[in-house]
Amino acid sequence: MSINQKNKYLAIIHMENGGEISIDLYAKKTPLTVNNFVFLARDGYYNNMIFHRIIPGFVAQTGDPTGTGKGDPGYEFENEFHATLKHDSSGIVSMANSGLRNNSKGTNGSQFFITYRATPHLDGYNSDGSEKDCTKPNSSCHTVFGKVISGMDIIEKLSSDQNNTTNNKKIRKIEILEEKNVK
Repeated sequence: MSINQKNKYLAIIHMENGGEISIDLYAKKTPLTVNNFVFLARDGYYNNMIFHRIIPGFVAQTGDPTGTGKGDPGYEFENEFHATLKHDSSGIVSMANSGLRNNSKGTNGSQFFITYRATPHLDGYNSDGSEKDCTKPNSSCHTVFGKVISGMDIIEKLSSDQNNTTNNKKIRKIEILEEKNVK
C-alpha cells in the first residue's frame, strides 16, 4: 500500500491537446483501487495512452497500453465496492473489467472509464442496498473510485469529435496530487 488513507488524492489527466481533467479519488472508501491507480499513474503507466473505447451517452474508457481493450498491467485484483459509491451521474470514474472469472476472481487491472450519464446497472449494489450477485451471468459490477470535478467538457468532446483523431484522445500523463491528513 503506497497511499495513506488519511490523505486526499486528486488525479489530473493532462491530455495531449492541452486539456485537463481533474478527478477526486475516493481513497478512504476504495483504498486498494485508488492505491493501484495512484501507483500506475506515478509510475508513468498511463502516459501516452488513448481513450480507446468511446460510447457516446455511456462511457469513455482508457488504461489499456495496447489500445485494443485487451491490455492490462500483468495482474488482476478484486472488486472493491462501497455502498455509498454509485454510478449515479456523469463523471463517475470506475474500473473496467471483464467480470468474475476462475472461481469468482476479480479482473480489475489498469483500465478505467468515465460515465457520460447515470449507469446504475454497473453498481456493485442493488437499488435496495443489498450487495449484487456479481457471479450471475450478464451481471456487470464495477468499482467506483472517483468523480470528475472539472474537465467533463473534455470527456464530452471525445464523444462528439467527428474526426476522432488520436491526439484528441491521447493522455500525455496523469499527475497525482496529495493533500496530507484530511478529515
